Amino acid sequence: MEYATLQNGLKMPMEGFGVFQVRDKEECKRSVLDAIRTGYRLIDTAAFYENEKEVGEGIKDSGIPRDDLFITTKLWNDMQRESRQRKSFEKSLDNLGVDAIDLYLIHWPIPGKIKETWRVLEQLYEEGLVKAIGVSNFLPHHLEELSVHANIAPAVDQFECNPYLTRKELRNYCKKHNIVPEAWSPLARGACFDDPVLQSLAEKYEKNIAQIILRYDVQNGIVTIPKSTKEARILSNSQVFDFELSTEDIEKIDALNKNEMHGDPDHVDF
Repeated sequence: MEYATLQNGLKMPMEGFGVFQVRDKEECKRSVLDAIRTGYRLIDTAAFYENEKEVGEGIKDSGIPRDDLFITTKLWNDMQRESRQRKSFEKSLDNLGVDAIDLYLIHWPIPGKIKETWRVLEQLYEEGLVKAIGVSNFLPHHLEELSVHANIAPAVDQFECNPYLTRKELRNYCKKHNIVPEAWSPLARGACFDDPVLQSLAEKYEKNIAQIILRYDVQNGIVTIPKSTKEARILSNSQVFDFELSTEDIEKIDALNKNEMHGDPDHVDF
């Protein structure tokens, strides 16, 4: 495993396990347990996913010491709009069955609520209830708005990122401001698995396409959180630290960008 170092010195695994849309309770718990047994130490969930409790149960059943794990969860939109940020956090903490969250994120930028919500996250950090705070789905102009009010800069920005949505501008902004980028839906839900460029690279490196994409993320300093409920795929997705893509091949993947976005941070009406 490789690690990113957050602004406050906290180490964050470069690859984690995501649980978006894993709604079956037993399947979620089993998948988290499989991931941890495979070697994953970063588990990413959210209040909106409605599976924090099952994630917590999987973590507990793994027998891995809490300090060896990095747990991320997120604050949903309606709790921002209703100024119930603290209540939502406390529920997440209880669902997960832990005393502190490693990384707590604002799930989406809600107009008129960024300043208020960020102050709540800063308070949680100051109280030691979270080890790092950050955002999700924030574009450069959202990050600029946040910077005007923030006493603590966001440690991470998690956003949609894959070979068809490489987000170079946003990644460059994060690099300039010492914000660790993190990719959700890094495999584009399989949308690019038939791409001939990626197929060619998979043959060249004797890896599968998912491994090529995840390695691209890691080499670009992007924390990546693939999701799967299949034990073999969970294992396969973790095997990306034993090879390197050439600069030329990274550029080939860069060139695949189509700006295909499935969630627009400037139109959060959900």
